Amino acid sequence: MGFHMARRPAGKPGEWFYCLKHQRVEEGPDCPAKDRFGPYPTKAEAEHAMERVAERNDEWDSRE
Repeated sequence: MGFHMARRPAGKPGEWFYCLKHQRVEEGPDCPAKDRFGPYPTKAEAEHAMERVAERNDEWDSRE
C-alpha cells in the first residue's frame, strides 16, 4: 500500500499572499501559485494587491 503525502504550496510563515480564487489574504500560502499574487512582506500590502494591479494596468494603458 502506498503512502501519499499532501503537497502544500511552497511558502514561509510571515509571507503574505492574495488568493484570486478565494479573494482573500493568506499567510503561508494556502493556494497554488496560479491562484495568487505575492509574496508580500506584510498582510496590509497583500490586502492592497488588487489596487496595485489596477494602478499598473492604468499605467500600461496610458503608455499606448
